[in-house]
Amino acid sequence: MERPGWMYVLECADGSFYTGVTTDPRRRWKQHRRGTGARYTRAHPPVALRGLWRYADWRSALRAEAAFKRLPHAAKAVHLASRAPWRDGVWEPWEPKDEA
Repeated sequence: MERPGWMYVLECADGSFYTGVTTDPRRRWKQHRRGTGARYTRAHPPVALRGLWRYADWRSALRAEAAFKRLPHAAKAVHLASRAPWRDGVWEPWEPKDEA
């Protein structure tokens, strides 16, 4: 059985969103907060996890990420506020601690 994948959306200090995929949301959050995550989040530090969806597998999460990234910023914000499923993903309510 394949491990699940997660798609996540971070809100950055400048109001932009960063969308990524991981197999371990807690580890990835810590990496982004320490500045060892993605190049984008080193330049635009994350301030909040805005969305986290669980998928059956990594490939499904990657497809969902690609579709979400194509949305305009305003549409992303509306969807994030709704906490609705995205492309067969299940919304995961998780608030990370402010730890680096």
